Amino acid sequence: MQKQLSDSRYQKEVVGLNAQMDWCDKYEFALAAFCGAMAGFIDVFFVQSPAARSSLMGLSDAAADEMVKKFARFTGWKPRTGNENNVASAIGYLERTFRVNYDQKNHVEVGGAVKLLPKNHHIKSLAHSPDVVGLFFSVLDQFQGKSSFLDNGKLIRIDTSGEDFELKGENFPAKLFSGFANWLGHIMSDAAGSSGSKERGTGVPMPFMELTQFCKFGRFQIGKDRQSFAELMARTFQDGYDARFGATTMVPVLFQKLATSACWAIKRHLVDKKRWEDCIPSDNYGSYRMMQLVSNGTLCLIDVGDAALRSDGNALIFCLHFNFVAALRLSYLVLKEIDIRMGSVMEEKLKKLYHDIVKVSTPAEQEYIRQMELRLQNHQTRLDELYRSYCTSVEEEYRRFSEQVKTMDSMWARPVEKAAASVQLAESTGVKEQNIVHSTKELDKKFGKRKGLFGFWNK
Repeated sequence: MQKQLSDSRYQKEVVGLNAQMDWCDKYEFALAAFCGAMAGFIDVFFVQSPAARSSLMGLSDAAADEMVKKFARFTGWKPRTGNENNVASAIGYLERTFRVNYDQKNHVEVGGAVKLLPKNHHIKSLAHSPDVVGLFFSVLDQFQGKSSFLDNGKLIRIDTSGEDFELKGENFPAKLFSGFANWLGHIMSDAAGSSGSKERGTGVPMPFMELTQFCKFGRFQIGKDRQSFAELMARTFQDGYDARFGATTMVPVLFQKLATSACWAIKRHLVDKKRWEDCIPSDNYGSYRMMQLVSNGTLCLIDVGDAALRSDGNALIFCLHFNFVAALRLSYLVLKEIDIRMGSVMEEKLKKLYHDIVKVSTPAEQEYIRQMELRLQNHQTRLDELYRSYCTSVEEEYRRFSEQVKTMDSMWARPVEKAAASVQLAESTGVKEQNIVHSTKELDKKFGKRKGLFGFWNK
């Protein structure tokens, strides 16, 4: 198989696959650690925690305010003179325009079923999440007249059908679109805090942060109390670690990625003597992926050390200084690298496990497994046939298209041949029959007879 691929027109690409398994040399390791350390420096001194109100956090909050105002203007907000830059006015407009039935803010409004506060209701209300989970529960709650909350590790749904709310739309698709619009508009109204907030206010949680409310485990020290991980993350959110601060924590991560990419490309060109076109950062190069992993790991190491020193054993302070974005990216890089480098090994182990299972299975179970394999093979064969047929049809269509274009553009082709190619091209691209000019006679009939050397029309 390898020889067949090497002899094909994809030889260059096949050879390039070997670069996926490259490792970093000592210079690349050093550069990656340096970039990660610089990113860690930015994280420690210019991000810190929500309570620090850093300059980067101020820029992030200002960007969120501008985004909310632009969205409000896009949806029809027309502020009075002097309120053009008033984000509270924009938020108020969005709250009135995109009303929902699940915006309960305290335990009284939910009948005491949920430990709800104005500062934590965005993380406990699933519909307030800016992700697919939030979208699903928002539309579901609007259709069913309920509010969905996560509290104490449980999903709690409250009946809100008695509230003054009606989902607009005359049919199901219209109501579905209205539900989506309400979710998006309400998310935007909460992204920069509430209209009645005197201070910064709590925005919306980071994507999928709401799922931490399922994690009712552990006993983490918070001051004199010990609370579960779900309670810890709720406290982290209400102390300012929302999507806006999450955007702030992305700054050192982006710097780390870009700086590492630049160092890899420059080193590859100047030291390894590669052409610039071969120095474009890509995950196809193992050395590039390893540099990103080492760099991001250095950033996370510095971030964790800083958070641990500042926390003095307080889990809440640790979380407020912890860069969750960097940690999630490190997890992704590690898992991806394991999959690339250990995928073949895992495949062999899975094959051995399969054979071991077959050995201890009963004859009836073995026959069932054999039939399942046969069905999978048949499905794969049909998919391969469909794929080959699709590729053949695409190649044939492209070949005809190229021939038609070449004929029309050729200075050696006769006018009749050019006209025929033009007609075929028009027919293949879906031009209506009445709009196709089939001959020079039809052309003269439409525009008038030509005259003169340059072929101008009388008409």
